[in-house]
This record gives sequence, structure tokens and C-alpha cells, in this order.
Amino acid sequence: MIRSYKHLYSRFLSTNPERLHFAAHSHHLWPDVTRDAQLQVWDDAAREIDDKWDTIFGSVIPEAQSHIARLLELPRPDLIAFAPNTHEFVVRLLSCFPEERPLRVLTTDGEFHSFSRQLQRYQELRRVTAERVPVEPFATFEDRFKSTLQASQWDLVFCSTVFFQYGYALSNLQSIVDAAPPETSIVFDGYHSFCALPISLKGVAERAFFLAGGYKYAQAGEGACFLCVPPSCQLRPLNTGWFASFSTLTDQQSNIGQMPFADDAFRFWGATFDPSGLYRFNAVQNLFLREELEPRKIHGHVHSLQSQLLRALEEQNPDCFKNCEVLLHDPDWHGHFLSLRTPQADKLCSELRSHNIMVDTRGDLLRIGIGLYHDSNDVDELLRRLRCCSRV
Repeated sequence: MIRSYKHLYSRFLSTNPERLHFAAHSHHLWPDVTRDAQLQVWDDAAREIDDKWDTIFGSVIPEAQSHIARLLELPRPDLIAFAPNTHEFVVRLLSCFPEERPLRVLTTDGEFHSFSRQLQRYQELRRVTAERVPVEPFATFEDRFKSTLQASQWDLVFCSTVFFQYGYALSNLQSIVDAAPPETSIVFDGYHSFCALPISLKGVAERAFFLAGGYKYAQAGEGACFLCVPPSCQLRPLNTGWFASFSTLTDQQSNIGQMPFADDAFRFWGATFDPSGLYRFNAVQNLFLREELEPRKIHGHVHSLQSQLLRALEEQNPDCFKNCEVLLHDPDWHGHFLSLRTPQADKLCSELRSHNIMVDTRGDLLRIGIGLYHDSNDVDELLRRLRCCSRV
């Protein structure tokens, strides 16, 4: 029997009880505790005014850092920086390298737009030379990526841990890190694995950056993105905010000497931000601790429902899915959404929405996401409505 956690999401679910939200790879529903956290932001500001930043930097941020360090098995919470979105970190990382020659980047053809669009713009200006390794076929991707990594010299390697179109998940981060020479900077985009798959950075944190945030599987909404920074990192971003060295602000204003940077993750911080996402993130993580919902258990819940759906699709084969190819490399180690390839993806998405089923598309891929707030009855109801779609 698959346990139901719907009671944790009563406010979101009650706004539209007939809606089946199977877009859990994008905007997750928020647990009820996030509403109290949002109100706490306002109350802290009203009570403390400017002094609220003492609370934010003295309590809220360290708590969020400790949650992330626990979830990812990181050695030092202070090596975690925050920003409103991952694009801010992408730009900051790209600004770390000298402009005497084009930056040499190895990446894939499956990266999210926050990186792929920015990279393409740099290429237009000839500030970057990039090679994109095709993610498909999945069975050979990691070997092909490592071979390309070892075949040339790269300044920066950027690769997702779960690819946002397909759900395909890397099986061995350590082998990619081991394939890179010491002078190469490595960045893993972990947005679709964080709080979904049980990911440990214990073996790679000394070498690799890791990007993720609260909008998706952490279920905390916008504004709570983070960057895990290797402890020996001495990169000096050109794109730098005034948070990057609190202790030397007076010296910076005098314009004397080289611009100083903090010795920890603060060197990658920006400037003033909205802290509400971190309040919500802490509330969700404290809830999950009380409910004993670590990523491995959440992944088991989602995997069970994915298996139920896949078995039913294979046995019942609804007409609306007859020409769809399910992209699934390893059912046990896969993102929390299923991608179905069909030239009718947009049309099928619209038809499903007419039956109050929320899914989405990326090109010719229809994505069906399953979250902690789903149970077996939701999958059964999804299948019932799919049969209705088949008769239209």
C-alpha cells in the first residue's frame, strides 16, 4: 500500500479539487507549512525592520545551509551561496575566466535554458568555444561525455545530473570528476535531482560546483537557489555583488589595492535579495524531517507510482498514447517525470488540459511528473481520464 501525503498539501489541493497536477517536474505544489513561513517573513520585517537582516544572516541562512549540507552530504555548510535564480550563478561563474582567449566549454545538448541560452550568446560574441555532447542515446552518454572530456582541454565542464527534457539521470558523478584534469572547473546542474533522487556529493564536493534550488522538488517555490562551492576555490568573478566580501566594504570603497573576496562561498554571492524563499525552504525541510521524508523515501514513493502508471500504460495502452515512445533508460534511477516522445505533444497536452490534467511539453516530448502529493488513486484517475481522451 502506497502511503498518501495529501494532508500536507491541503491548501493547494483544495483550490481546485478536480485538477490532476501531473506537472510535478516544474511547479510543485507547496506544503501547507510554506504559508506560515511566508507570513513569518512579513512579521519579522515588521518587528525588526532593518534588523531583520541579523535574523536572516544569523539564523535563516545558516539553517538553510545546514539542510542542504545534510541532504547532499557536504562537508561544510558555509560553502553554500544563495541567489534568486541559477542564471545569476551561471553568469557569475562564466565571468570568472580571463578574456584573453575564448573560454573552452564542454557541455551537452540537454542543458536547461538558464545555461544554454547564455552560452549561445557568449558564442555569438566569440567569447566561448563550446562542444555539446548529445544526451541520446542514454546508454552510451556517460562514456561518450568522458571520452570527449579526456580528448581535449576544457576550462569549464557543465552537465546536468538529471536532464530536464528526458528525466535521464547520471549514474556516476565521481567518474566525470575523475576524468577531468585538476585545472578544469566542473559544474553539475542538480535542479532536477535535488530533493528528488538521493544524491551524495561526498566524493565530488572537493572539485565540483553544484547548482540547484527550491522551485521544483524542494517544493519551496521561487527565490531559493544555491551554489555549492569547492573549498579550495579561488575564482574571482567579474560579476560580483557587494555581499561577496562583507568584512572589507570600507576598503573597497577606497579603491585601494586588489578587490578582495571572501574565503568561503560568499565570493559567489550577489546583493540584496528577497529572503522569503529561504523561509519557505526551511519550513518544508523541517516538515520533511518531522515526517521522516528523506530523498530516498520520497524517491521510493514516486518510483512506485511511476511503476504503477507504466504498467497500466503498457496493459491498457490508451488510444491517445498509442504513438508515444516512453523515454526511460533505468526505471530505478530516473527523474521524477516520464517523457513521452510524440509529434503530437502540444496537441495532446492541450487535450489533457481540457480534462483538467496538468502536464507540459518540451518540443516533441510530453512530460508527466509525479510528486509526493500523488497517491495510487490519482494514478487511477489519470488513467480513467486518459481513456476518456482516447474516445474524443
